[in-house]
Amino acid sequence: MSRLRGGLARSTARLTDSVTSLFRKRRLDDEALEELEETLISADLGLPAAQRIVEGFRRTRFGKEVTDEEVKAALADEIAAILQPVALPMEIEPDRAPHVVLVVGVNGTGKTTTIAKLGQQYREQGLSCAFVAGDTFRAAAVEQLQIWGERTGCAVHAPPKPGADAAGLAFDALKAAKEAGTRVLLVDTAGRLHNKAALMEELRKVVRVLKRQDESAPHSVLLVLDATTGQNAVQQVRVFKEMVAVTGLAVTKLDGSAKGGVVVALAAEFGLPVHMVGVGETAADLRPFEARDFARGLVGLE
Repeated sequence: MSRLRGGLARSTARLTDSVTSLFRKRRLDDEALEELEETLISADLGLPAAQRIVEGFRRTRFGKEVTDEEVKAALADEIAAILQPVALPMEIEPDRAPHVVLVVGVNGTGKTTTIAKLGQQYREQGLSCAFVAGDTFRAAAVEQLQIWGERTGCAVHAPPKPGADAAGLAFDALKAAKEAGTRVLLVDTAGRLHNKAALMEELRKVVRVLKRQDESAPHSVLLVLDATTGQNAVQQVRVFKEMVAVTGLAVTKLDGSAKGGVVVALAAEFGLPVHMVGVGETAADLRPFEARDFARGLVGLE
C-alpha cells in the first residue's frame, strides 16, 4: 500500500488540493457539484465516472453542509464502487497446457517488462513459463526477454532475424510449449500504432495461427497501458478493442504518474478487468489491483 500511495502521490495532490479548496465547509448545492465534476474530469477520471460520482453525491448529500474530509471519504467510496467490479485477477486456467497470454499495447507502455515480471511471478508460484519475443522488429525487446529468461528460468522463443514473421514464431512457440507441458506462454507483440492497419493485420494473424493449434487460444489478451499518458490510455483501449478481443488490462508506471485517475475512467467506460498495476521496477511491484486501496490512495486517505 505504501508503494501504491507513493506512486499516486501526484494524482492525489492534484485531486485532494482541489477538493480541500472547494469544501472547507460548504453547502453541497448545484454550483458545488458542478465544480466537483470539473475537478474530477481534470484529474483524468473522465466524464462518465465524474457524472456517476456527482449523481451519487446529489442523491445522498445535496443541500447538506460538508467538509473536505467528508467529501474525500465519500469520494473514496464512490470511486471504489466503480472500481470493485473490474478488480479481477488474471486466472491461469489449470487445464490449459499452456495457458496462452497475448500481451498487446503501444510500444513504450511496458509490455516487455510486464511479461518479464509475470514470468518471474509464475515461476515463483511453481508454474513453468515461456516467453515469445513477438515484437520482432525491436531488437531491444527481444534481448530484454532473453535476459529475463536467463534470470527466471523461462524458455524464450526468439526470432531468427530482425523482422521475422511474428505469427510463425508464435505458432512454433505454442507447439514447443505443448510438447514441453509448459503451463504459461506469454506472447509479446509489436505496438507500432502509427501504422494501425499493418499492426491490426499482424495481431489478427498471430491470433489466427494460434487457433490452428488450439481453437481456444489465446486464453487471455492483456492490454498494457501507461498511466502517465492519461486520457490517451482511453483511446488506446478503443483502438486495441477493434484489433483483438482484449480480456483485461495492466496499468503500468503508477510510480511516477500524475494521472492515476485514468484507471477510474477506464473502469467506468469499458468495464474491462483491471488485473494488475505497476508501481515500481521489481517483479513484486507488479501487483494485483485492489479497488479500495487504490480509491483511498487516490484521494489521500489511509
